Amino acid sequence: MTSPELASKAEQLSLSDNLIYVDEAAGSDDAGTGTKEVPYKTAAAAVGIIASMPEEKQSSFKIAIKKGEEYGEITASALKKAKKAYEVSVKKAKKQAEQAAKDQTQRESKAAEEQQRLEESKKVVLTEDSSLPKAKTIKIAEATDYRDKRVRVFGWVNRLRVQGRDMMFVVLRDGTGYLQSILNGRLCHTYDALTLTLESTVALTGVVQKVPEGKDAPGGHELIVDYWEVVGRAPGGDDAVTNRISSDADPSLLYQQRHLVIRGDTASAVLKVRSRVMRAFRDHFDSKGYFEVTPPCMVQTQVEGGSTLFSFNYYGEEAYLTQSSQLYLETCLPSMGAVFTMAESYRAEKSSTRRHLSEYTHCEAEIPFITFEDLLDGIEEMVKDVVARVWAEPAARAMIEQLNPKFSPPTEPFVRMRYADAIKWLNEHGIKREEDGKDFEFGDDIPEAPERRMTDAINKPILLTHFPGPIKAFYMPATKEDPRVTESVDLLMPGVGEIVGGSMRIWDYEDLKAAYEREGLDTAPYYWYLDQRKYGSCPHGGFGLGIERFLAWLTDRFTVKECCLYPRFVGRCQP
Repeated sequence: MTSPELASKAEQLSLSDNLIYVDEAAGSDDAGTGTKEVPYKTAAAAVGIIASMPEEKQSSFKIAIKKGEEYGEITASALKKAKKAYEVSVKKAKKQAEQAAKDQTQRESKAAEEQQRLEESKKVVLTEDSSLPKAKTIKIAEATDYRDKRVRVFGWVNRLRVQGRDMMFVVLRDGTGYLQSILNGRLCHTYDALTLTLESTVALTGVVQKVPEGKDAPGGHELIVDYWEVVGRAPGGDDAVTNRISSDADPSLLYQQRHLVIRGDTASAVLKVRSRVMRAFRDHFDSKGYFEVTPPCMVQTQVEGGSTLFSFNYYGEEAYLTQSSQLYLETCLPSMGAVFTMAESYRAEKSSTRRHLSEYTHCEAEIPFITFEDLLDGIEEMVKDVVARVWAEPAARAMIEQLNPKFSPPTEPFVRMRYADAIKWLNEHGIKREEDGKDFEFGDDIPEAPERRMTDAINKPILLTHFPGPIKAFYMPATKEDPRVTESVDLLMPGVGEIVGGSMRIWDYEDLKAAYEREGLDTAPYYWYLDQRKYGSCPHGGFGLGIERFLAWLTDRFTVKECCLYPRFVGRCQP
């Protein structure tokens, strides 16, 4: 408590018995008034009150300390100890006040010095040296080809470090890579240099040089800047990007600020790998002679069940966002042969798991004149080939190794396991049904958690096949050897679970009509799909792969929400 505060309390003190009360158990030095009703906690506080009184009044007051249930006058030794404690506190408060004043003076001096430096910096005007070679504007990815040459690079300030008054390190980002840049001397004295912030856009001009032996920098080189300018200034202070987002922020905040999050090293690496993965899928299908098609996303039929349809008003008629392009792909088989698409699909599932999205990128393919074994072989070959293509690109491989250091491309044959064997595996390993704690039975739909536990335990890609008809889509045919199960498959990956779902398709006209009837679906809206079985049908099959789930496996992301640009899921449809 400061001296003015003590004096104020002393002035307000009005005690008829000239006693200042102290209760070491229930009193308070801050809120106390020294009365019996509101006592102080320590005798030192009471001593301070007395010391702040006019000298002629001090001898009139005594200190009473509560002992048990009664107050008694303080002993001489306790009073001596209290006075000593008060003197120590006074010295400590004085020292703190002096230090606070000193710190305040230093802050004011430093602020004045900084302000003066800022004002002086406005007088520093940079001009490009016309005697230097003309700079070639390049992308950062091209820097290796321009070592020892003078270049100009545009980009965003990704990292910034100021070393003294005459050196700055700027790591520039332009989307193609990162470039460490060094500014020396006068270049660091401008107003733009003193106020430079992360995410500002700048143009840096200088010579690309290989980093000295023993030093490290992105690409193994750095830009020795001789001229630079700010193109677009990003805010600092409370609105600085580091205050808008941080790695430990709540996920809901990060989704809300996703437009800033994707500027980060990790998020941008995932999106770049995604780009290479999608190209690799296209290259794979192209190498196999598939044609790419672009089916409509606005439909009036269902594929995977009506409970997950997003409906909307289409010129007065009810329509839906597609759950899958499969039915349209099948119509292309007679004219184009094997086809594929990379398009968005929509599922109105109220699922908030880490592998569900309401909108996701769906890689789907349909292939004519194949057997179920052909389908399984094709899915396995596709996954291995796509990974091999991405892995063969040095830049993509480096990003995957950055994101998932333990990853190695799958080379061994995928495990092939029937649904019935999966049920047996779960029961043998003591994994029970969540709803009743009992063993799984044939016909149960294996939930995500048990399925993932099995996949992670086996720790290899699994082609899980031959699911019972009632738990699969209506268009999947029963096997000849066991009509209880279908020619269906899910590809399960460790750490993620299902990333591919596929099957052969019912290709007999009457069998397909019967399947519609079992589902209680009106065949009229599907006339065009049934016509495929009427006008020259054939055995065929296909599959759908979730790009985000594939990426989650490849880059070791906790959730598929990290594997797309702007995730859409329950409760999130912005930005």
